[in-house]
Amino acid sequence: MKSNTNKPRRKNSLRLKGYDYSQSGAYFVTTVTHQREYLFGEIKNEIMQLNDAGKIARAVWLGLPKHYLHIELGAFIVMPNHAHGIIIIHDIVGAGLSPAPTPPIKQHGLSEIMRAFKSFSSRRIHETDEFSPEKIWQRGFHDRIIRNEDEWNRIHLYIENNPINWQEDHDNPINF
Repeated sequence: MKSNTNKPRRKNSLRLKGYDYSQSGAYFVTTVTHQREYLFGEIKNEIMQLNDAGKIARAVWLGLPKHYLHIELGAFIVMPNHAHGIIIIHDIVGAGLSPAPTPPIKQHGLSEIMRAFKSFSSRRIHETDEFSPEKIWQRGFHDRIIRNEDEWNRIHLYIENNPINWQEDHDNPINF
């Protein structure tokens, strides 16, 4: 298969070198719409008002634990042109004193979970909205490994207060 040599390539990975993103832990993730377009609604009176595409993105996010049984979700918000959330990955542990031989369960990492979120939400938005742009999400996502309870609390408040702080948000195009 011939590669597209005109496609820009990222020089550095956004992931922490040598870190196993499938290991248990809490991760703060942010993903942005293609060209930072307002696709998911608008902020009115410091409250995020989701449109249909925004409701789909939220529903897909909330459905992730049904597809990835080893995760749970923390705080989450869809904003006009991005989404923030916390994903907690748990180790998959066998049950019982002497487990029956079973095929190994694949523990998916953060990149696979985010790929699924973006792919599933894009597909559903395209199925229901004939006017949606060809691309919904920018390539990649940003993450931060949450290291302690203080950091967890700060990130949780940041996500919760994102609509209130929209005027100062670096993802708000008026601040570019």
